[in-house]
Amino acid sequence: MGERRKEEQQEQMHREEAPIPEDLGAVESIEKGESGGESMDSENLQEELDKTKEQLLRVAADADNYKKRMEREKEKMVKYAGENILRELLPTVDNLERALEQGRAESGDPEQKLESMLEGIELTYKGLLSLLEKFNVKPIDSVGQPFNPDEMDALTMEASDEVPANHVLKEFAKGYRFKDRVLRHAQVVVSSGKNS
Repeated sequence: MGERRKEEQQEQMHREEAPIPEDLGAVESIEKGESGGESMDSENLQEELDKTKEQLLRVAADADNYKKRMEREKEKMVKYAGENILRELLPTVDNLERALEQGRAESGDPEQKLESMLEGIELTYKGLLSLLEKFNVKPIDSVGQPFNPDEMDALTMEASDEVPANHVLKEFAKGYRFKDRVLRHAQVVVSSGKNS
């Protein structure tokens, strides 16, 4: 019985000397002899964090450069938006210049000069209309149509026996539509109906 008591006392002393660790993972790492494992993990994590941070900075710089490039291209497009239309208009200007030169020519029959000049102007006018159509600009038909304030500006009203009231009697300036928008309102005279 005395020996047994001695063994119990020795076990108790042994337990008091070695405190019980709270973290079982720490016990396993101590048992495996892994001292300094935590510092290795933190170094690896720091390296990965630095790499990720560098990649994010590169992505942010690329995005910023892309945004600036798009803004420059947008400004350029807005600045030169009408370039194609203007280039297409140049032959019309050339045709008008030729017609004017022909009208100013000193030699030849004046009646014939006038006739050929009018012919040239008419061809230029038709070419200009087809150019406008190419860019989706179309004239608004107004004469004889009901007055539409969304497409027309009424300059005055006149009585008419032929044209019903609130319909367009005359057109001073033609209106034009660009795609689905009114580019310019037609300037018109509206009928007030029959004379009383």
